[in-house]
Amino acid sequence: MSAVETAFSPAADLAAVKVRQQAAWSTGNYAVVGTTLQIVGENLCEALDLRAGSRVLDVAAGNGNATLAAARRYCDVTSTDYVSSLLDAGRARAEAEGLPVQFQEADAEALPFPDASFDVVMSTFGVMFTPNQEKAASELARVCKPGGTIGLANWTPESFIGQVFKTIGKYIPPPQGVKSPALWGTKERLAELFGERAWDIIATSREFTFRYRSPAHWVEVFRTYYGPMNKAFAALEGERQAAFMHDLAALIDSRNRSGDGTLVLPSEYLEVVIERK
Repeated sequence: MSAVETAFSPAADLAAVKVRQQAAWSTGNYAVVGTTLQIVGENLCEALDLRAGSRVLDVAAGNGNATLAAARRYCDVTSTDYVSSLLDAGRARAEAEGLPVQFQEADAEALPFPDASFDVVMSTFGVMFTPNQEKAASELARVCKPGGTIGLANWTPESFIGQVFKTIGKYIPPPQGVKSPALWGTKERLAELFGERAWDIIATSREFTFRYRSPAHWVEVFRTYYGPMNKAFAALEGERQAAFMHDLAALIDSRNRSGDGTLVLPSEYLEVVIERK
């Protein structure tokens, strides 16, 4: 059974999984990678048709791409993540631009806000990685006011990043009983998670294009700064690490469309706008 197909088991120790995930995302420096994804946050804010003065919550915000995009549109933004160093990076970016943003450490599965606190709740490539997907979706809906909107950007299972995680899972199997994050990139799973709480779910296929000096440069950056990749390389040695690198290189080569030695590699994601009941 693939990671994407793994069924949730009540016996799974999701608290332990969360601790390991938090350690992984704290490794390296995700902000180096995250900053390159800024356009996704800008496009999501446009898809949400944000209005100045709206109360906006960015969940699992990382270094603040969607946070900054909303703040640039004069929204009242609260940015949350469970990795304090990423919030520090977002805070520095906001201060550099003179943008008023409230930053608060928070777990996406237990948001420290009252019901219906926000007009808009959003997450770009963040909340999809929570181990308890049902709880995280419930929290997003709980803190969003009736008639408000929830906006998401989620990698799809067949996207480049979805396949990167599948490749990692081939060598380091995911915890038993935990659903694949890539399920958030499917319309079927979104309907399961939000259908009863939504008037409408609009999921549109988009692409983000990774642009690096070369395939080797992409691997170097992700191996150094992207927590899950950093952990994967650290956990593998000798022949297994070489085999992992071979499979990763083959995946990159199969999708790199540059034709000139650089890396120009599209990765599909779902841009999601949910109208809250």
